[in-house]
Formats: sequence, structure tokens, C-alpha cells
Amino acid sequence: MENPFAQHTSGRIVLLDVGGSFIKCSDGREIPVDSDGSRDGIAASFREAVGGAAAGVGVAMPGPFDYEKGIFLMRHKFAAVYGESFRDVAGIPEDVPVGYIHDVNAALRGAIETDPSLREGTVAMITLGTGLGFTVAENGRIAVDAEGAPKYDLWNMPYGDSILEDYISRRGIRNRYKDGSVDVKELSAMARRGNINAAAAFRNAGADLSYGALPLLEELGVRKVLFGGQIARSLDLFEIDFGDIVVTYCKDFSGAVMRGAEAALRDAEGKA
Repeated sequence: MENPFAQHTSGRIVLLDVGGSFIKCSDGREIPVDSDGSRDGIAASFREAVGGAAAGVGVAMPGPFDYEKGIFLMRHKFAAVYGESFRDVAGIPEDVPVGYIHDVNAALRGAIETDPSLREGTVAMITLGTGLGFTVAENGRIAVDAEGAPKYDLWNMPYGDSILEDYISRRGIRNRYKDGSVDVKELSAMARRGNINAAAAFRNAGADLSYGALPLLEELGVRKVLFGGQIARSLDLFEIDFGDIVVTYCKDFSGAVMRGAEAALRDAEGKA
């Protein structure tokens, strides 16, 4: 099957979904990257991902990052390139358009591109993984701050003895199980095999997310929440209850992120 992201009206394009360990490319490659490594190592990974000559590059990138100017602002990863432009690090010529978008924004925008029903009213995307991602779209437009990051935060909402992310993320779910060394994927399999403690870890995390997130969702008038991310594949185990708000799993999450990156590139081309 032909990759729908491999061609562009102006020629070859490159779409990237940047993570802390791998860079996923629209042509199916996954390039290892050590986000805690040296500048040279990080640059080498990005240059391999871009792969030389390109007509345009779309990048889905976690934050903090200046999505308008394309500047790395992360301290917890990619620290070696803090303050540098992605274009310089990746060796992209000035005449090649580059579009940047927050990875969670990319997922929601990509989902909206393929589902017209999501363009009406307020919808949200929640991602479950190493962290807790959240973004909102109002009548098809992503709500962003001055730097292009999600306008509203959920991960750092005060909850319990700390913040909501500590209860819902990968580490939060693992900490709920009696053996914190068991990873979430295995816990999911155990829960499906009938392990009571594993099932309770997910169910309790879902209860905390339901209780912690609902006030913000109601305040924003959200009518539907899409879930994505690796851990969201076990969404049924969380037993989320957002009242009248519709909850669904974004089945083509990776594809949605790539479509969002492609949309960011189109935006950049429109500004050129």
C-alpha cells in the first residue's frame, strides 16, 4: 500500500514524529535518537531522519518548544540543543519550508482532518504515556498559546499529594501495582487474564482521571474526548466516566500525528 504521506504537490516531503528515544518518519523508518545525548549525536539522528534533499518538512514535537520559530526549549530532554533552531540542527536549507506542531496538537488536528464531525463544538485529545497530554479544538481550530503549545494544561493540575500526571501516567499506574517493576503493557495483559490487582491499578487510575479532568472539560464545554498514546490502547481497563461527554479511542493515532505534521507544513508554506 502506498504511503499517503510520501508525496506532496511540490515534491518529496518528510514528516516526523519526534520522541525521546525514536524519531518516527512518514516513510516508515524509526531513527534512534538519544535525547539526553550530545549535540552531535542529536543532530546526526535528525539529519538521518530528514534524509537529505526535501521539498518540505513537517515536525510533530513535544514541548517546551517554540513552534512559531522552531526553537528547542526543553531542559528535560534535547538539552544539548537548547536554544537552537531545528532547521540548523537538522541541516535543512533556508529555502525549504518547515512546519512545527506540538505532538498532541498534531494528533487532534490529524483526527479532525479525517472526521468532519470533530469540527463542530469543542473536542479534546488526551494522550496517556510517559506523561499526560491534553489539547482542545474549538470548531475545528486547535487552541494554542503564544508559542503554539496547547493553550490548556491538564498534566500539572494539582491533585492528591502532587499533580494529576503523577497518578495517570506510566509511572502512576506502575506505582499502583504491588510490584512497581512491572511495566504497563504487562500489567494490561495481566488485567485481561483476570489479575485483580493489575485490573485495580487501571481502574483506580481511570477514577482519578475522571475526577481530576472532568471540571476542566466541563468548564471548556468539551463534548467529546479522543484518547491516544500507547497506554490508551488499554482504555477499556480505565473505565473512564466523564458523564455525558463522549469518550473514544483514536485508532489511527500514529497516522493522525503524521497528518497533523503535514498540516503544519501546509501552514508554513502558506506563510512563505
